[in-house]
Amino acid sequence: MPIGRAYPSVNITARRLCFSSTPDMLFAHPRSAMNSATASEVRKTQLLTLVVIASNVVGNVSLSHGMRQVGKIVSASPLDYARAFANPWTVAGVLVLALWMITDLALLSRADLSFVLPVTASAYVLIALAGHFLLHERISAQRWVAIVVITLGVVLAEETPPRTTEGPPEHLL
Repeated sequence: MPIGRAYPSVNITARRLCFSSTPDMLFAHPRSAMNSATASEVRKTQLLTLVVIASNVVGNVSLSHGMRQVGKIVSASPLDYARAFANPWTVAGVLVLALWMITDLALLSRADLSFVLPVTASAYVLIALAGHFLLHERISAQRWVAIVVITLGVVLAEETPPRTTEGPPEHLL
């Protein structure tokens, strides 16, 4: 008997998850119970996650480096912003961040928001490290503590399944 019939409150389709309908299976590890993705799907999600993180770091570091070369913009004049786009580092940063947005959309189509945002928060840690070592920014002890806390949160979130909902996204609203 499919699990959906034995336990009506569980919304899992038989084609996505096939196991015994005994009650003890409902308390299995989240990765085995809710994530029936194939190894190929898991690798694609992992690859997208890495591209999202890397493009976020490279894009923001490039953008910051370019804007340091351009100088402060405190006016509302579009000409000042046009001048910023004359800098190759700024343009590179914008282009890489466009790649980040596209890959982030692809990742969000494969995994829950509650998984994507915490896991990709590792980009914040890497951006801080790049800012310190590449852009020679000073990072206070309080910020280093915050970086460690973010890192621990990323590790905890990574241990959860990327998708805990079933069905097409349009049925989730």
